[in-house]
This record gives sequence, structure tokens and C-alpha cells, in this order.
Amino acid sequence: MSDEPDDLAGLRDEIDRVGRSAARRFDPGTGALTIAVAVLAILLSLVLPWVGDSTGLRVLLGEADAMPKFFSYASLLAGVLLPAITLAVRRWALAWVCALASFAASVSGVLSIWMTQTTTGHQPGPGPGLGLILAVIAIVVLLVKWLRIAASRAGLP
Repeated sequence: MSDEPDDLAGLRDEIDRVGRSAARRFDPGTGALTIAVAVLAILLSLVLPWVGDSTGLRVLLGEADAMPKFFSYASLLAGVLLPAITLAVRRWALAWVCALASFAASVSGVLSIWMTQTTTGHQPGPGPGLGLILAVIAIVVLLVKWLRIAASRAGLP
């Protein structure tokens, strides 16, 4: 009979640990499918032209003399690598990191589109290719999804 309070205390501690662990995790629900489609769109955009005839992969690898090089790195990091890690571990803190990284990448992407249209001369620039536009749209979709997931947390423990 004297072991019963110790067993209940141990059970209470275990339940509290499980509760704290669950509070640090999120369930993306159907948003995971939207995130996966956006990641696929970013990967697809790398084989499409970004600036002139230069594909996103050539811009990423530095083989093309193109302006949106920073966006190519940002889209790969914030649009492919971070979402894969975050969906695997499902931690709230990483959801916020993905939201902030997607915001930075989306700003960089919009600036990349603008920079491809402008030059220092009187002639317009080559303009953005289909791949660059697709990558920027996918990053903005990721931004919205990650902000919704990160902000949906009911209360902090």
C-alpha cells in the first residue's frame, strides 16, 4: 500500500513529460501537402530558366552570370532544406524559423525579379524567367503556410 503514492507520482511525472513534449510539437495537417507541393515547385523551378537562358541550377552553382544568386541560395535553404527538417521533427521553434526564412527569401525573390528587369543603361534588363517567377510564388506560399502553422499555437507552456 505504501508503494501506491510513489507509483502515482511517477505516473504523474511521466504524463507531465509527455504533455510538455507534445506542446513543443505541431501537426501541420493538410498544410503538409501544400508545403510538399511548394517544395516540389521550387525544385522544378531550378530546371526552368531564371534569367535569359540561364536555369536556376546554373544560377545556384554560379555557372551563370546572373543577378538572383542570393535568392537561389535562399530558396534552396528556406524552400527545400528547412521545410524537410521541420516536417520531420515538427517543432514549433523550427516552424517559426521556416516562417522567418521564407519571409527573407520572398523579399529577396521579389527584389531578384525587379533587378532582372532593370539595368544601369536605358535598355531594359533580360527580365525574369518562368523558373524565377515560379520559385518566388512557391516561397510566398511557404511563407503563408509556415506563418499559419507557427501562429496557430494555442498557448505557450
